[in-house]
Amino acid sequence: MSPYSDVLSRIDKACKESGRSHFAPVLIAVSKTQPAERLAELAQLGQRDFGESYVQEALPKREALAALGWANRGLIWHFIGPIQSNKTRPIAEHFDWVHSVDRLKIAERLSAQRPAGLPPLNVCLEVNISGETSKGGGLPAELPALAQAVARLPHLRLRGLMAIPAPSADPATQRAAFRHLRQLLKQLRTLDPDLDTLSMGMSDDLEAAIAEGATHLRIGTALFGARTYTERTDT
Repeated sequence: MSPYSDVLSRIDKACKESGRSHFAPVLIAVSKTQPAERLAELAQLGQRDFGESYVQEALPKREALAALGWANRGLIWHFIGPIQSNKTRPIAEHFDWVHSVDRLKIAERLSAQRPAGLPPLNVCLEVNISGETSKGGGLPAELPALAQAVARLPHLRLRGLMAIPAPSADPATQRAAFRHLRQLLKQLRTLDPDLDTLSMGMSDDLEAAIAEGATHLRIGTALFGARTYTERTDT
């Protein structure tokens, strides 16, 4: 069985066990550090959603995919990494989703720089669900004010929340973190009933995320294997 088939099987099994057979989450293939040819292989198998963390890597990769014949063939691009202010314009111009908005300044720049001919940019607010100082994301208490401000921006569509909990091998601990994010979204929906997205779950905890209502999974290692990272300065 290929890694892609294995991931799809894990998702299908988790959905059935959670009573979600008719509501499978979107699989985002986290393709950072992977060459365009690897993405094209997955696209040939039916994968359409790809997640990137580095603007300066993502844009040449998209051009390479276009040269391979994948332009205008329904690929959906998700930006999932931390965002520096000087990178908001290319993100606003070239991505369909941004999962890592954690402050109003970034949201305002994305809205102002979204080209007029494109549909509103789908955004999620990143939450520091485990309170880790090494991770980005806003605090849960800050969410209502931030969500209301972002929802008013004209060229963004606020969709929901994203989190990367502290790693744990314990399924109960995994589920508790994801349950917390789900509860936070439920609270926000009293302000905005149209919020519909829980971007949570990666290779090691996708089953727990599905059980707690994930709508989008961000899967890299299980699809592509362990990555070899080099030092980067662009985000």
